Amino acid sequence: MTDKIDVENINTPGKTTRVDAAKYAAMKTAMLAVVPKGTTGLTAAQIKAGILPLLPDDLFPAGATAGWWLKCVQLDLEAKGVMMRHATKPLTFSQV
Repeated sequence: MTDKIDVENINTPGKTTRVDAAKYAAMKTAMLAVVPKGTTGLTAAQIKAGILPLLPDDLFPAGATAGWWLKCVQLDLEAKGVMMRHATKPLTFSQV
């Protein structure tokens, strides 16, 4: 049985979802290594390009499902106040 972790979603406050803890942790570590702090952010595509080489192949073989996990972790980190989105087109994200 896999360990699970509760994640939040900034778009649905108060609701949590349980997801695989190992995949979450790997994606969070990779994202925090890539996403800059401050007012200059990266697009989701730029974040994905930066995290793919950092993800463990046993959890994300050839980057499989990385896009879904990127969005899951991004929404959770936004809800927790660790990341923020900028009012840009396309959207950009940075660490708080």
